[in-house]
Amino acid sequence: MSDEPKSKIINIERIMQMIPHRYPFLLIDRVVDVVPDKSAVGIKNVSINEAFFAGHFPGRPVMPGVLIVEAMAQTAGTLVVHTLGKKAEGKLVYFMSIEEAKFRRPVVPGDQLRIHVEKLQSRGNAWKFSCTAKVDEIKVAEAVVSAMILD
Repeated sequence: MSDEPKSKIINIERIMQMIPHRYPFLLIDRVVDVVPDKSAVGIKNVSINEAFFAGHFPGRPVMPGVLIVEAMAQTAGTLVVHTLGKKAEGKLVYFMSIEEAKFRRPVVPGDQLRIHVEKLQSRGNAWKFSCTAKVDEIKVAEAVVSAMILD
């Protein structure tokens, strides 16, 4: 039997307590398979009602890659706050770097984006994550993101 903590689900109400993002820039709906200080999976249900689809692109809606990376960062930020506890709630998480970003297939309305984040390292208030976004188990994007959590 493993001594790892059991998986946890973080719903949208709890996400909004943990990170400061709000509509239209809150880009995750739920976080599942949470293993504190290790990994989590963010879920984004992509809807045609997203504001960015009005201009990206008319007649051929595609979720912008930078917003997929932002959803990765929000998932990682939620994991960081979950790991650190209440003292970290509402703090801002700032990007330090985005490395090795690759976009493999368009994400369109009706897709469910599953954002897998795995902690690579943390030192003080700086954290680094390997992130992979999938739709129907097919990799659509990946990146390594580093961020710093501040008051």
